[in-house]
Amino acid sequence: MSEPKTYPLMKDILGPEAVAIIADAGEAAASVFDRAAFVDTALAGLEPLSIMERVRHIADALHTALPTDYATALGIVHAIAPRLTHSFQTIAVTEFVARHGRQDFERSMAALANLTRFGSAEFAIRPFLAADPERTLARMLCWTTHDDAHVRRLASEGSRPRLPWGSRVPALKADPTLAAPILDALRDDPSPYVRKSVANHLNDIGKDRPDWLLDHLQQWDGGAPRTAWIIRHALRTLIKKGDPRALAMIGAGHGANVRVERFAVTPPVVSLGGAITITVDLASLTEASQCLVVDYRLHYARAEGKTAAKVFKLKTFDLAGSATATLHIGQTIRDFSTRRHHPGRHEVELLVNGRVMATAAFDLILPEA
Repeated sequence: MSEPKTYPLMKDILGPEAVAIIADAGEAAASVFDRAAFVDTALAGLEPLSIMERVRHIADALHTALPTDYATALGIVHAIAPRLTHSFQTIAVTEFVARHGRQDFERSMAALANLTRFGSAEFAIRPFLAADPERTLARMLCWTTHDDAHVRRLASEGSRPRLPWGSRVPALKADPTLAAPILDALRDDPSPYVRKSVANHLNDIGKDRPDWLLDHLQQWDGGAPRTAWIIRHALRTLIKKGDPRALAMIGAGHGANVRVERFAVTPPVVSLGGAITITVDLASLTEASQCLVVDYRLHYARAEGKTAAKVFKLKTFDLAGSATATLHIGQTIRDFSTRRHHPGRHEVELLVNGRVMATAAFDLILPEA
């Protein structure tokens, strides 16, 4: 039996090679940049750190290599950013602003707006939001009219209540709707990059305040194509849960007038690293066209007979009256840093417009050690 494919660790993006690249950029940016101090400090203790711990560690190493005058140091940081080769290298550089520039709000805000163009300053803005949410949100609202889509995205992404890997902001935890004016300003943004961030931000809010999200989105113009795209993606968690109001907002009634003619998961036994295929045959039971949101919920086996469920998208489409449709999707069953698989039976449920309409299963086996 072949071994499951292994994948590089995320933290290795900021390994010794990245340190050397940042060091080269610093040396090229200014003769006063202390390359040796940066490299020695950055590599010391780097190995056991996670990706975000490495971001902070490298930012502090930069501090040892840059002039003590913050304005002068920022000038060098601005010159370093365009020379970097990976967005996470830039994230480590923007973190210098977060950790060492909080006492200079104006310079730091201007720096983050510039640096985000080369990677992202979404993590670096969080300490400013935590320390002074009103002032920082006001500045981010100004960014919604910026010519650069990266800066407009920073306004939305940096203020997300549940930003992945981002530090928590107490004010946003207490009231995840504080950034609503930013989202309203960006609801018809021309950039898909920005619109995706707005949708993700709204989806975050919906996990804590679903009624607020539904009420707020009903005030938006769902007929505008760009806004409609945001609404649909902002509601995805509620749609996966079968929320009737969310389904109605995208034109899908709760439940569907269809018959499931086949729901199959193959093969019946799969090894870790292998793949399953899900096949669905649906038949309309009405002469009218209907919007169908088809998902599947996989119940992962866990230790001691427990399970953990996760909903996956299959397809959203319009099924013509009296028509049939066949849907296929494949999924590789492999370990991630956030999910370890256990052997055993894995139940799979078919969800159509929020309702369970069929079930199937497969057994997972682990390779021998």
